[in-house]
Amino acid sequence: MDIASRLGALDWGALGASLDRAGFARAPAVVTPEECEALIAMYGERARFRSRVEMARFRFGVGDYQYFAAPLPPLVQELREHAYPPLAAIANRWEAALGSRTRHPDTLAALQAVCRASGQVKPTPLLLHYEAGGYNCLHQDLYGDVVFPLQLTCFLSRPGVDYEGGEFLLVEQRPRAQSRGEAIAAAQGEIVVFATRHRPVEGTRGWYRTALRHGVSTITRGTRYTLGVIFHDAQ
Repeated sequence: MDIASRLGALDWGALGASLDRAGFARAPAVVTPEECEALIAMYGERARFRSRVEMARFRFGVGDYQYFAAPLPPLVQELREHAYPPLAAIANRWEAALGSRTRHPDTLAALQAVCRASGQVKPTPLLLHYEAGGYNCLHQDLYGDVVFPLQLTCFLSRPGVDYEGGEFLLVEQRPRAQSRGEAIAAAQGEIVVFATRHRPVEGTRGWYRTALRHGVSTITRGTRYTLGVIFHDAQ
């Protein structure tokens, strides 16, 4: 079964309900172990990437990541292209709830045209690599004026086998309230979809925004790789 079929078989209604309720949703393994290993093997192929970031240099955490160059590897392109339409429907529902006039296009190609018009032309999918002691500070992936409200992370390494620790962290900052956190230990090939910047929450006085940030807790043993798929491009 190809990536498009695997994504099409997901229960997008349940995923959307989880996103509405908590700002994130977990999908069962979409990427096979063989595909995960193939993506990990690409990390040493520098020609595949447009840039590399040493996280400690910028106080982002401890570890490194690389942004893919165009054209993206077929697997990454297919994940990005075929996950986008159902997520766009959820994103537009969120915009409507918040009273925003923004409407996101139905296809990834159309979103990329919007990005180009805003000067955002660099692909943003990336591979992230951590060794023991590594971590990623809480952050948001914003690369310009055009921001798609949802993104996803695919877990390439095996928790408890390839590494320990390294939970995926999500923290929701609620207005006039203490922040709420989630720590997710996902299986190899599993995908977590989450809000890029904020999500709508219905309160007693109508809908309001709650901001979300994501990161990675400290890896205590081994090596951890993940694939990040962001849908808007960078300047």
